[in-house]
Amino acid sequence: MSTKSNPIAARFERAFDAEIRSRFFKGLEFAGPDGDPGWFGPGSAVWYVHSHLPTVLLGLVGAAYIEGLDPSISWMAYDHSRIPERADGIPTGGIDPEGAAVRLGHSLSFFIGTAYGSTATAERLARTVRAMHHTVKGTRPDGLPYDADDPDWLRWNYATVVWGLATAHERYHRRPLKGADLERYYREFVRVGEALGGTDLPGTKAEVAECLESYLPRLALTPIKAFGTGPNLRDSKVKPWEPGSPFMDWAARDMLPQWAQKLALYQPPNPVTLRLRRSTLWLVLNGLHDATGPLPEFRQAKARVAGGVSAPVASTAPAAPDPVLTRQEVEATA
Repeated sequence: MSTKSNPIAARFERAFDAEIRSRFFKGLEFAGPDGDPGWFGPGSAVWYVHSHLPTVLLGLVGAAYIEGLDPSISWMAYDHSRIPERADGIPTGGIDPEGAAVRLGHSLSFFIGTAYGSTATAERLARTVRAMHHTVKGTRPDGLPYDADDPDWLRWNYATVVWGLATAHERYHRRPLKGADLERYYREFVRVGEALGGTDLPGTKAEVAECLESYLPRLALTPIKAFGTGPNLRDSKVKPWEPGSPFMDWAARDMLPQWAQKLALYQPPNPVTLRLRRSTLWLVLNGLHDATGPLPEFRQAKARVAGGVSAPVASTAPAAPDPVLTRQEVEATA
């Protein structure tokens, strides 16, 4: 779909190309090789869900919110990621906009690349993320160790991501998958979690919900999380449609399961305001998607398999131990 006649869509395309595609999609192959279905292929639920970029973005925001309710995740981000603002190397409690943009860019390249990229592209992305996880180890202020390779953490992380993407799709996609088709998405997406080293992963909507709630005894609203949510964002200068803004914070908390909303001290507005906010967000997300159409990467993948597909890989689980790399070495390959 051409965006020349729609200035909003054209602006979005230019911004995405300059801020995301040119920086984080380098070396990713979508146009070839001919017949390669990648990890999922045409007709898959993943291809359908991930073709609606605005709901994918919202889903990742929601996933990041619920993920951070695990104190270990909060401290992993605080100690190892570029999202916290730092002065002389010490976190200030604020958010570094460039660090947040880098996190979003890498997340988008991963979930678009593993959905539509060639098999080699998807495998490369998974290896890079696994390598980064291998470097994230440390100790929380309360003395408990954290390790991004811990099987329990991998299971939690996987459940939060598939929950966020599927929930945003269900609530805000113009024509969401339902019933057995939605369950197919949960079942297919397990491939992504297995590629990152996850085991015993939930494969249905009910199993994901049960998995998330089962972690409740170990969850908490840490100071890191509390400072970056709810009323504490009231004076934020972040644009409404960007992660970290009061509106996107509301949208993420509004999607949470009820038990998580209680933990996050979420108080929904009155029913009229709630309906208005959700309707407005629905219109914005679908209006943007209708104006821009699917990403070029999706269209390239469709052309790649137009003449038929070869057999997909049998398993995405790592076949051998990864080499040990420093963070600098990992970032050089990203």
